[in-house]
Amino acid sequence: METVAKGAAQAAVTGNTAQPGTGRVTRTDTGTGSVTRTDTDTGTGSVTRTGTGRVAEAAAGKSAAPTASCRAARPRADALRNRERIVSAARELFVEFGPDVALDDVARRAGVGNATLYRNFPDRAALTHEVVLAVTSRTTLRAEEAVAAESDPFAALSRFVHAAADERIGALCPMISGVFDKDHPDLLAERDRLEEAVAGLVSRAQSAGRLRTDIAVGDVLVALSQLTRPLPGIACQGIDRFTHRHLQLFLDGLETPARSELPGSAATLEDLRRS
Repeated sequence: METVAKGAAQAAVTGNTAQPGTGRVTRTDTGTGSVTRTDTDTGTGSVTRTGTGRVAEAAAGKSAAPTASCRAARPRADALRNRERIVSAARELFVEFGPDVALDDVARRAGVGNATLYRNFPDRAALTHEVVLAVTSRTTLRAEEAVAAESDPFAALSRFVHAAADERIGALCPMISGVFDKDHPDLLAERDRLEEAVAGLVSRAQSAGRLRTDIAVGDVLVALSQLTRPLPGIACQGIDRFTHRHLQLFLDGLETPARSELPGSAATLEDLRRS
């Protein structure tokens, strides 16, 4: 009876309910998702507790933990911006000075600290991988946009060539020269997309009789790379202002009727991969 009396006194404060004659105190935490817990006096001065207590809250805590973890794992907006700035700076410097440019210079151009750069890209290979992946993906998008925007196949090819120059396609030289893991699955997938898009542009222009037939996709890609990338290390000031002018000269030479016979054979994609 003393146990019951104590339980009744507790109930007045905590919302527990004493059950006279049973030796039990039933506790219900309402509004918190808890379940009923029964405390039983065994007559030995000890208390046996059955039930699971705040099961709902525990379950909610377990389900909330992964959600909180996912939120924590999601990159912050400023972290994403820093990563994009690093990739953009590396792309520009790879074009200007080649893929061996000092990573300190990349961080300086991006306006971030060295620690931020290495936190995103632990070594040169990781940064080169990301630059080539980004340039390839964006250049493919420019090819798709050219097809959608131009009904004339040669005009579509011309539009793509100029747009690819703006994307700094010269940064793709590491992929062609094989100075890093060019067989990575991500890169292979993006390379295939780009090659398919450019091959489509070339094929449609040739089928329409607008593009000379003694050239191939490789000729277009090599010329693009050479005409949009100054010699590494020379740091020519204002070289970009000549890029589109020279590209237009190149395009004029591609258009039919051909005004000369080209030496050698057309450069195919297979030729580029073997070189």
